[in-house]
Amino acid sequence: MIKEKAIETLKIEADAVEKLIPRIDDEFVRAVQCILDCTARVVITGMGKSGHIGQKIAATLASTGTPSFFMHPAEAFHGDLGMVTEKDVVIAISNSGESSEIVNILPIIRRIGATIIAMCGRRESSLGQYSDYFVDISVEREACPLGLAPTASTTATLAMGDAIAMTLMSARNFTSQDFAMFHPGGALGRKLLLTVEHVMHTGEDNPIIQRGKTAKDALFVMTDKGLGAASVVDENGKFIGLITDGIIRRALGKDNSFLDEPVEHIMFEKPLIIAPGKLAAEALSVMEKHKPRPVTVLPVIDGEQNPVGIVHLTDLLRQGVV
Repeated sequence: MIKEKAIETLKIEADAVEKLIPRIDDEFVRAVQCILDCTARVVITGMGKSGHIGQKIAATLASTGTPSFFMHPAEAFHGDLGMVTEKDVVIAISNSGESSEIVNILPIIRRIGATIIAMCGRRESSLGQYSDYFVDISVEREACPLGLAPTASTTATLAMGDAIAMTLMSARNFTSQDFAMFHPGGALGRKLLLTVEHVMHTGEDNPIIQRGKTAKDALFVMTDKGLGAASVVDENGKFIGLITDGIIRRALGKDNSFLDEPVEHIMFEKPLIIAPGKLAAEALSVMEKHKPRPVTVLPVIDGEQNPVGIVHLTDLLRQGVV
């Protein structure tokens, strides 16, 4: 009984969504074009479960390039209608089209001059008749066994809201970089916005050693900075190579005489490097893809071959770059 009812619910809701497809008609296109032409905001309003779905639609629109916010219809009747301007587009959500809280504010919205798009299940309803554009979200039946709790209807509303948002997103040529701009605190934001210069060690924390210094000198520098590597520079301070603790360890396995060798004799002459303006995610990719084994440190070199910093794998992981 439990499995059967769950499967029946999903089938009813999936059927409700599938039947929305033929309703993507010319009026839907005009409604979306109206939003694209809007120079202000999209205001979403709905009562009860429709309001909860409306909040999600507003959040999706706002995060994908369409300025939007949710307005509670009861609060709107007591002052929040002041948030609506004549340049706004109001999307009013009501399956029946007769929710009193929605119907009561329609004349005021009309007087303000905002455009009204109805997301509704009945065109002949008060909301349907009052709207400038009608988006059909009707369903044949709810998944609720009593036919009372909004289930298939709210699923259909949510899906149609996503259809509107994704259509707008595509029409605006909204990119992943744009998306990251609105999500700077998330993993995607860090991946697409955080650059190497934000995470690199620089200044006194940047391990540098001059050509002519010995491997022993380099060992002291690396130990002091704790990054396992040091950039080697020439007399003009230009980057010429990298010495790492790996080089030191491998040499120690042979004898100690190398400790008096100049660093330029044992350094990597063409190590992996990265520019300060590159994305931190790119630095991680460079490290991980190095063959035969990944590296853990990258010298950060500017356009004039100056070693402006160094970035370590742990710095990237600490910042949540994955």
